[in-house]
Amino acid sequence: MNFRKEASLKSGFVGVVRKGEPLTKIGESYNETEKLNWYKVRRKNGQEGWVSAKYLKPVSVGDQKSSQKTEVSLLRKPVKEIRAAFVYVGPVGDHGWTFEHDRGRKEMAKLPFVKETTYADSVEKEEDTIAAIRRFTAKGYNLIFTTSYEHLKPTIEAAKEFKNVIFMHCSGDKTAENLGTYFGRIHDPKYLSGIIAGSMTKSNIIGYVAPFDHIPEVVRGINAFALGVRSVNPKAEVRVKLTKSWYDEGVERKSAETLADEGADVLSMQQDSPETLKVAEERGKYAIGYNSDMKRFAPNAYLTSPIWNWGIVYKDIAEKVHKGTWKSEDIWWGMDKGLVGLAPLSDKVPADVKALVEKRKAEIISGKFHVFTGPIRDKKSNLIVSEGKVMTDAELLQMKFFVEGVQ
Repeated sequence: MNFRKEASLKSGFVGVVRKGEPLTKIGESYNETEKLNWYKVRRKNGQEGWVSAKYLKPVSVGDQKSSQKTEVSLLRKPVKEIRAAFVYVGPVGDHGWTFEHDRGRKEMAKLPFVKETTYADSVEKEEDTIAAIRRFTAKGYNLIFTTSYEHLKPTIEAAKEFKNVIFMHCSGDKTAENLGTYFGRIHDPKYLSGIIAGSMTKSNIIGYVAPFDHIPEVVRGINAFALGVRSVNPKAEVRVKLTKSWYDEGVERKSAETLADEGADVLSMQQDSPETLKVAEERGKYAIGYNSDMKRFAPNAYLTSPIWNWGIVYKDIAEKVHKGTWKSEDIWWGMDKGLVGLAPLSDKVPADVKALVEKRKAEIISGKFHVFTGPIRDKKSNLIVSEGKVMTDAELLQMKFFVEGVQ
């Protein structure tokens, strides 16, 4: 294989790479004209040059002996300087999901070994996701985060192609040698917020604006909230309106208004904007937010919000990559780690309800209480989880049914 001066087939070459020769990757570039990805590598003698990714199959150190198809072996080492890129599904100004991820990015950027961070926002489609990733790898970013369920397929594809880039996908369930996943047990604070909603409703109709009904992440959130509601108010129902989008202020507003018209006196949501809370404020209802503390959008209606603190996990991942201790895994932290939590409760929440929430929170953190413990029935009253059984993480990550009380 030719060892070239530049990342192009037209470039002159400075030598020939032998089969099995160990090389250390020090850069990467995508040639738009030739539609080829190139690795900048260093030989043992210190010589540097470019090799085409088309003609080799990079492997980690542990795979070198077992691979028969490998032309060269790219050695993964501790990363002295991290250049991290983020792909966001919504705009950074959504005041919710993406806003909080970007706060986490900024916290990570303060680490002394993080040389640079960047992002692409409002990236929803698969083709746009892979295009953004290609731009980042071409510019030498060595740690890439994709932050939405829709980004999973293109992230898997990119991880296969760019073997020496570390990828982390948020909310997915697929890993690879250079691909890990991360999420948080947000269903726990969702349950706690459900206790508050069930305690505050007078109409026994609680509105919930949600994006989809087929993604386990959303289903878990709705179910945990409903279980919290019904734990204190078995007569209450959680009425769900779907928007078919993570972020669509107009549809979110219309859905919240419809729920208010139907008699819901507490409005909650799993969307990226605060529109549901604004409707609650305008209509004189109670409101429970999501992602971040949204009190400023509904000062009179606001009760609390299940919230994220992404900086904790982003800094942890960056430190492991820097030290060379990163490994492909599924990160799923809870309130004990501080990744998820509940925003300060409003003074409108009665003292006895606050006490119950604090009690349950402590029990969840200690492992004494698990939200998804049977008996649990689906919305058609079929027994799904028998009494005393605790659903496993694998079952939670694939959750497709809705619990009793969800309409």
